[in-house]
Amino acid sequence: MATAKVERLLNLVICLLATRQFVTAEYIRHNVAGYSDEGQSPEAFNRMFERDKTELRDLGIPLITGRSPMSGSAEGYRINRDSYELPEVSLDAQEAATIAMAAALWDTPEVSTLSQTAVLKLRAAGIPVRTEDELGISSGGAARSMGSEVVIGALLAAVDAGQAVEFTHRSGSASAPATRTVEPWGVVTHRGRWYVVGHDRDRAATRTFRLSRISDLRSVGPSGAVKVPAGTDLQQIVSAAVDAAAGTDGRTARIWVATDRAAGLRRLAVGSEPGDYDGEPGDVLTVDIRSLSTLTRMVLGVGSGAVVLEPPELRDQVVAGLDRLSGVSA
Repeated sequence: MATAKVERLLNLVICLLATRQFVTAEYIRHNVAGYSDEGQSPEAFNRMFERDKTELRDLGIPLITGRSPMSGSAEGYRINRDSYELPEVSLDAQEAATIAMAAALWDTPEVSTLSQTAVLKLRAAGIPVRTEDELGISSGGAARSMGSEVVIGALLAAVDAGQAVEFTHRSGSASAPATRTVEPWGVVTHRGRWYVVGHDRDRAATRTFRLSRISDLRSVGPSGAVKVPAGTDLQQIVSAAVDAAAGTDGRTARIWVATDRAAGLRRLAVGSEPGDYDGEPGDVLTVDIRSLSTLTRMVLGVGSGAVVLEPPELRDQVVAGLDRLSGVSA
């Protein structure tokens, strides 16, 4: 079976890189896989070899010729390693962080492998590239959480230029779109989603907007007009806004779960202690409340294997959910 062209070219490059002297075409024909397939004639080999040499040079590979000591006056070939090898890569902390962020965001199958390979090579060279967890980015669904590439590109350009922006924003799937004018201070990620933080001119207040809910964004006004207030912590603003939208303020819940039940709740728990409920053995979990609705769904999913002990608002939501499931009117 004939060797694939890419494999043959790769074999040729390896051979010409590995040698310290010029090797002849005849040597290549007999020793490099792909050039003696199916007993091809010398004429066929010469045509193939000429095409391959041309292709290597077109790719920028420094193929050079010289006299081969193997056969006296015959012309030989090798690759100039000094011209072929890349110089040592040196990145500062910000550049390494940028590469890690790009790798986390490139989640399509075609690009993901390349980006993760690049990160591995940088780490192998001793360059400290931060992990996705350290960056606060989740590669799964990252592109979806960012929203439109056109929007984020224009938004980042506006932030860099210090310009205000105008865009269409939808606060929820069932909400009507509204036009907002914002002085953007920066773009941050929180729990796998991306947000822009800034001064909302329409509300005369600091506001946070999820990027996936923004469309039709354009810059307005002069460059340099937007100034970030001193001491502004964008990450803290987003965290507080997300918690407030989820109906939480740093509270915790205590939930009893039966033995060997509620694996999802157990993963979320920040604390656990043995405890019985109505004589049934189990554990009492302490769970940070990030979203009352999400936590309610998780408790309902366990059925009789989970009981909310506190806070009352979570218990009321679970009871209301059980009433709906059982067909009992509230």
